[in-house]
Parts: sequence; C-alpha cells; structure tokens
Amino acid sequence: MGDMGCHIIDPVAWALKLGHPVTIQASYTETNYDSAPKASTIHYEFPAREGMPPVKLHWYTGGLTPERPAELEEGRKLGGGDNNGVIFVGDKGKLMCGCYAAGPRIIPETKMRAFLEGGRPEKTIPRSDGVHRDWINACKGQGKASSNFDVSGPLTEIVLLGNLAIQCPEAKEQILKWDGDQMKVTNIDAANKYVNPPYRGDWTLQ
Repeated sequence: MGDMGCHIIDPVAWALKLGHPVTIQASYTETNYDSAPKASTIHYEFPAREGMPPVKLHWYTGGLTPERPAELEEGRKLGGGDNNGVIFVGDKGKLMCGCYAAGPRIIPETKMRAFLEGGRPEKTIPRSDGVHRDWINACKGQGKASSNFDVSGPLTEIVLLGNLAIQCPEAKEQILKWDGDQMKVTNIDAANKYVNPPYRGDWTLQ
C-alpha cells in the first residue's frame, strides 16, 4: 500500500477525519517477506468521531475492484478511469473521484448536474501553490504545509497498518484490533513486532 495508498486514501482520511482505525483485516494472494502480494483487499473500521458516525474503508489492489455502483452509467469507468480512485458511499448518494482526489463527481452524472444548477459550493480549503513551494513556505514559517505531520502521520498509520495485516502471518484471515493511542495491536501480540521491531545489536532509536 505504500506506493499509492497515501495518494488515494488522502482525500478520504481528510474529508472524513478518519484518525485511528479500530480494526483491520486483510485478504491477499501469496506473499513473502521481501515483496507485496500481487493482489489484496484490506478492510478497516473507524469509530464515531467529531459528530460523524462509524465508517468502513475498503482497499482493493492488484486488479481487484469494489462492486460496480448501480448508479454508474454503462460504459463509464470506476474512479478516475485509470485503475485508481475512490468511491464515497453515503446515505443520500455516491461520489467518485480519481487519484489525488481528481475530478470529484456525484454519480450518476444527472445528479451532479442537478447539484451544480444550485451553484458551485464555496471554496473553503486553501489552495496549494504546489508541494515544493508549500514545503519551502512552511520551512520559512509561512503557514503549515497542506500535508503537515498532523495530516500525514495518521494517514501513514492507516497505510502501514494495512501492510502489517498482510505481513504478519498470525494475522492471516484474522481481524486485528488496534489501539491507536497506545500504538498497539491488542488481540494478536505477534503483530506488535512489526509495530516496534527489535533493533540489532546495540542500535537504539532515541
């Protein structure tokens, strides 16, 4: 998940204020210590947070895809049309976007057009001047980078927990229970060696 996970999940984690998951479960093709499986699905559960109800996140890779929404027009591709993307499933409808949150659209397109007839929503998120300028400005004390550690830390945690669920053999076909405040798997202790791996010899991390 480390390759594209942060790019694709970012708009989900940001918009839904995901924070720590409470459970993670992975299903995958053959794997080994040195490489990722050819295909995998990873399922997360997040608790209620900031006035939002509990939510589930499902990750698919290696050619696997979620069920095609009934609202999606025939011939139209999922996500961004390039085998990457996100589908937000809500009580009142579905929204789809590509990688990096590109081209968000309500589906079907008739619903999107009806929504836009009321006028485009006001822009409430500051626009970035680009990742390099963003970073340089933050180094100079001119505001925060758009993906500062408050954002990127929890997002990276989500991605790495998916990797952990795949890498830990004791977790295969099991549900991992995660305590984000303690940074610990609470039901399969063998998984914690991937959270805080032992260092060789006299090496330590201060």
